[in-house]
Amino acid sequence: MTWSLQKASMWKRISAFLFDGIVLGVVVVLLGWAMSAALGYDRYYREVEDAYARYAQAYGVNFNLSLSEYESLTEAESSALNAAYAALDADESAVYAYNMLISLTLLILSLSVLSGLLLMDFAVPLLLGNGQTLGKKIFGLGLMRCDGVRVNAVTMFVRTLLGKYALETMIPLLIVIMIFLGVIGVIGPVILGLILLMQLGLVAFSARRTAIHDLLASTVEVDLPSQRIFPTREDMIAFKQKAHAEKVSQRTYP
Repeated sequence: MTWSLQKASMWKRISAFLFDGIVLGVVVVLLGWAMSAALGYDRYYREVEDAYARYAQAYGVNFNLSLSEYESLTEAESSALNAAYAALDADESAVYAYNMLISLTLLILSLSVLSGLLLMDFAVPLLLGNGQTLGKKIFGLGLMRCDGVRVNAVTMFVRTLLGKYALETMIPLLIVIMIFLGVIGVIGPVILGLILLMQLGLVAFSARRTAIHDLLASTVEVDLPSQRIFPTREDMIAFKQKAHAEKVSQRTYP
């Protein structure tokens, strides 16, 4: 009587990951669309667009300039552009609409991603059992704790919320947004690079070859048809004690 880890193959894991990623992307987009409609995102977006168009026409400038185009502006053109930005900044309704647009963007992004992950990576695995997402179900993969015990709601919540949502998704997304808005310097790409290197290093070179979310939750992806998973820790301990007793009874002494 023996027990061994039947770890899932890399290709199956990649296939399940890609499938789940596509499904999650669709769910997040639909949730984001529903939230944006409910919160009036398009109204603030139109107000900001109208304000930019109005001041661009009034001052005869173009706000959508590349760096090379901006550097080639004449002194008069540069002065007109600065005056247009000053007038735009003084427009309280335009500033309010812009601030609401940024706030709603962050809110909708974070809530849609959180809701999508809780649905597809927390609720569905608990419903299907053994930590199976739709992709894992299709490719015959499962999830268990590293000691061989079946995952529970607490384990899946830590894996989903702290690992997948906070560390692997929202921190990189927020850094990308800050880079796009120009509010973070070179440290942003450095942090992104470190997170990516850590993730790749854990998957490729760690002993368990697991991602950050599996490391935090102490879980491992396995080939479900061939893997024995214990319902509780007590069952696992009892099995190992029995296996040890059988091994001792089979020993021959001189």
